[in-house]
Amino acid sequence: MRRLLKALLVMLAAGLGMQPAFAENFPDRAIRWIVPWPVGGGADVVARMFGDKLAEALGQPVVIFNQGGAGGNIGARAAADAAPDGYTIVFAYSGTHSINPHIYKTMPFEASDFTSVVFLTEVPQLLVVNASVPANSVEDVIKLAKESPGKLKFASSGNGAINHLAGVLFADMADVELMHVPYKGGGPASMGLLGGEVDMIFGEPSTMLANIRGGKLRAIASTSAERSKSLPEIPTIAESGVPGYDVTSWNGVLAPAGTPPERIARLNEAFNEVLSDPEMRERLLAVGYEPVGGPPEDFEKRIQQDLEKWGAVVKQAGLQID
Repeated sequence: MRRLLKALLVMLAAGLGMQPAFAENFPDRAIRWIVPWPVGGGADVVARMFGDKLAEALGQPVVIFNQGGAGGNIGARAAADAAPDGYTIVFAYSGTHSINPHIYKTMPFEASDFTSVVFLTEVPQLLVVNASVPANSVEDVIKLAKESPGKLKFASSGNGAINHLAGVLFADMADVELMHVPYKGGGPASMGLLGGEVDMIFGEPSTMLANIRGGKLRAIASTSAERSKSLPEIPTIAESGVPGYDVTSWNGVLAPAGTPPERIARLNEAFNEVLSDPEMRERLLAVGYEPVGGPPEDFEKRIQQDLEKWGAVVKQAGLQID
């Protein structure tokens, strides 16, 4: 009887030890992916490109939930407030997590409210003008700006957004005066450029490439230090008369702090699976996004690096939003 009882206890202990492995069947329902920007902007475009393939990798639906406002802060705060169970993730980009902390007097979230999931892509911006603007090069843009100080208008996806700071940095380094016109997201900003409300933008390629190819907009230069892998035929601003100019956006995915590490690992695995797909990489590069991937720690490092970089630019420009 003792031997039988001991055997039963060993089996019970083994069963209990295995229980978490059987119980952890994550995910077993839909994932909500908050995009803190309106429909049609670069963040929305990228998230929807990933959506279906991510759903296949996870075996559950991925629901894109657009929640814009306050330079991405509203959607990010909503994600920070969500249950840390892995079923809510948020699209993170350089503006929201490395620029906004320097721009806004009061931030609705802190870095410690999140944990990193994956570094998705690097995104060199493009200096693009409306086809009616008589400029075919950076030199032409600078000449126009000098001829009419403060008259050349550039759009951004909002005060303090990276394409706003890209314009501020350009004006400072090129020694010109530009007029900033903020919009409520990258999609509306691109539409403003297309409609001739503004003259130019330092924007994400994905929202403009179709109209560039259609001749309604004209791509002048890339904002990155080196030529874009997606658009190698387009010169950089740095090589076109403004040496040292370098602005590159990025995006990735965060989850609420406290999300179980094994669930973060599962999400990271799924995203990396999608990023390694040749078809997906080709689609991303076709719209100006350079795939990155890797462990969550890589994304944490990049957020911190740009937090330090943009702090200096914001301070120099004297930008602040109440």
